[in-house]
Amino acid sequence: MSDLPKYTALTPDIIERIRQAVGPDAVDLSPEALDEAARDASTEVHAPVAIVRVTTVDQIQALLKLANELNFPVTPRGAGTGLAGGALAVDGGVVLALAGMNRILSVDEKNLIAVVESGVIVADLQAAARAKGLSYPPDPASLDTATIGGTAATNAGGPACVKYGVTKHYVLGLEAVLPTGELVGAGTATRKGVVGYDLAQLLVGSEGTLGVITKLILKLIPLPEETCSQVAVFADLETAMGAVSAIMAGGVTPSAVEFLDSRCLHLVGDLLPFGDLPPAGALLLVETDGAKGAARAEMERVGAICSEQGALHLLPAGDEAQRQELWGVRRQVSLRIHDSAPIYVPEDVVLPLASIAEFVGRLPELAECHGLTIYAFGHSGDGNIHINVTAGEGQEASVEACVLELLKLVLTMGGTMSGEHGIGVAKKRFLPLELSAPSMRVQRDLKRVFDPKGILNPGKLFS
Repeated sequence: MSDLPKYTALTPDIIERIRQAVGPDAVDLSPEALDEAARDASTEVHAPVAIVRVTTVDQIQALLKLANELNFPVTPRGAGTGLAGGALAVDGGVVLALAGMNRILSVDEKNLIAVVESGVIVADLQAAARAKGLSYPPDPASLDTATIGGTAATNAGGPACVKYGVTKHYVLGLEAVLPTGELVGAGTATRKGVVGYDLAQLLVGSEGTLGVITKLILKLIPLPEETCSQVAVFADLETAMGAVSAIMAGGVTPSAVEFLDSRCLHLVGDLLPFGDLPPAGALLLVETDGAKGAARAEMERVGAICSEQGALHLLPAGDEAQRQELWGVRRQVSLRIHDSAPIYVPEDVVLPLASIAEFVGRLPELAECHGLTIYAFGHSGDGNIHINVTAGEGQEASVEACVLELLKLVLTMGGTMSGEHGIGVAKKRFLPLELSAPSMRVQRDLKRVFDPKGILNPGKLFS
């Protein structure tokens, strides 16, 4: 926060006081660990001076109380899978590593809730819920490594959010340590509750700038009896996006509608479990779920709509193994794009459903204008498009100009610049494009109420 004094450097004496506060074994100063903590899945690099690996709430409280007393910054970090630099220590100081707080405290099949610590891996919670016939729907691409606390901090979604919603729709309550070191409870363990301001929903999506989430009470739903998957192949991306609009308006609520453009298909087409895929300009991966028979009937309707909209081929997943293979391919897309060029900038914009086709139709022109390569894929069922801009060495200025033009186009078409990656440090400079000056002032004031000394996750969202 720009009007606050500079932070105190972490001298050996201060590091010793941190050791005394949290325990000597919790402090990690090894070069290897510091180098790992300097990076996440974004292109940003910011190294901390120390890492504190906690397993208890008491340690977090002690660290933040000391940070307030001595004025050094603390950056919460889950698994480091974020794409916006939200868990990087842009002002140095301490990275607060929460991965060790990884206990699933309960999965209650009678009340359909789970209580978990923030370091629990999303896939582990999903497996624990599934074992009791329940489901936790939020499913980010990094679910095998992402923590529940991290996905709550960014309000992450995933393919299933088209039908089931994003993380905030499953957070009933939580516990968090405020930047002052105080522990607060927020929300309830019930499906409804309107006592006071909704601090739980305020903390969800706040990217670790208002408090450190330590425990969450999560809503679960019954596990669907049946899931059906199908790939639809189209000649071009615009036609595929037209099919998406028709599906969403056609009386069917799919549990996922994902798309890959031709460039993505070129990168991962060899992984698809259908042999040699016919030449295509775009691919849709659609799922339906629900009671036995109902999901299959909905998928038949989806297939008919895709055919009416010009699908060249319909390729159903033959069994659960093939379905999982399809999702494995989908989750490889980002990795292969990342490895395809020296410069890689991931954006996750959201468009109104009726504007998706027009937007993606503008991407080739935008790429050609700036001499770059643009890949498009993502959650087309809810308008969340992942735009990955790649370039060669020395093209940083062209990439910056392209991203700025892309985001302005999104906003002109009634969209928003981030659907689930968050703002972090990577997109902070673009905030005035979308948020008004009064809105930013109110949010800065809110940050000051929670964090009067500006010690928690500084340099993110509102400086």
